[in-house]
Amino acid sequence: MIRRHALATAIHGALGRSRVVALLGPRQCGKSTMARTFLRASSPSYFDLEDPEVAARLDEPMTALRGLRGLVVIDEVQRRPALFEVLRVLSDRRPLPARFLILGSASPALVRGISESLAGRVETLTMAGFGIEEVGAPKLERLWLRGGFPPSYLARSDADSAMWRRSFVSTFLERDVPLTGLRVAPETLRRFWTMLAHWHGGVWNGSELARSFGVTEPTVRQYLDVLTGLFLVRQLQPWHENLAKRQVKAPKIYVRDSGLLHHLLGIRTGDGLAAHPKLGASWEGFALEEAIRATSPDEEYFWATHAGAELDLLLIKDGRRFGVEAKRADAPKLTASMRIAMADLRLERLVVLHPGERRYPLGPRVEAVPLRALGQEGHRAILGARRRRPR
Repeated sequence: MIRRHALATAIHGALGRSRVVALLGPRQCGKSTMARTFLRASSPSYFDLEDPEVAARLDEPMTALRGLRGLVVIDEVQRRPALFEVLRVLSDRRPLPARFLILGSASPALVRGISESLAGRVETLTMAGFGIEEVGAPKLERLWLRGGFPPSYLARSDADSAMWRRSFVSTFLERDVPLTGLRVAPETLRRFWTMLAHWHGGVWNGSELARSFGVTEPTVRQYLDVLTGLFLVRQLQPWHENLAKRQVKAPKIYVRDSGLLHHLLGIRTGDGLAAHPKLGASWEGFALEEAIRATSPDEEYFWATHAGAELDLLLIKDGRRFGVEAKRADAPKLTASMRIAMADLRLERLVVLHPGERRYPLGPRVEAVPLRALGQEGHRAILGARRRRPR
């Protein structure tokens, strides 16, 4: 079993602060497994709404929940939107006899319930599949190829992993998407998702995608937003600095899990990945997701100008700015674009994540860092050691 210490610590801290904690993430990323480390699934305070017998216990939710003490877990909470009003009432009791850990994937019902009924009462945490810090640096290549979903990563072989991802995509399109209210044929959304995979790492161009897909631009935007809301696609927003330069103002698009990206691109093996034209883009997305996971930034962006200067990832953490570049090269070099980003964005530090073994300086406050260092050092590999302010 792979321990997820950082996530468990974050949940424990949130439960100590907040009356309700929402743990959100895509299906099969390990939310239920994590919740069961806090409360056994056999406990009368654990409600899995995908189990009809358990769900029936909540037909009268106030009666079922009011007398419980300590931690109460409700899994797949988006299946019962009426629960949010009940949770609002129960979480307002003084003294508070129970705290609630609710699990779910993003859906209109879940987002509306949190924003309307639980505003000011809930702390939201998001989770994904395994990351480098959890599986360890020696497993980096396997994690990149298979992705972080536990059943995919832990499969006995690459072939078994590929089969699981194929089944996941089909189930997701046929069962999970309709729960969002989007009425679209599974095969239509599959083709759109595959087109996004080929767009991976590129700047969004809705009009071009709409023409290629034969639908309107608002339609493809709706498809994109649904996949984003379900934590399967990342729209990395552009940063606009007050500069005398024309800057890119559309988001970059990434398939968040590298294993799902490879499935959509038809990549099944490490050799297939190495020979694929999207190799560099796949590495970039994988490295950026790991950087975001490791640093838990307050905000994340990319930056680019029409003159060609760009930065793959701009992280803002505690008011400080950090830059990240992802290069599929064993010995990356300092570029003019990096110098421009350092100056124009006033970065405190810039790291270039690469697949090699060496760590070395590229310039003042610019360093080449092996991606595997995130598995050993965590956020310090990117943010560095925080300097003490002089008294």
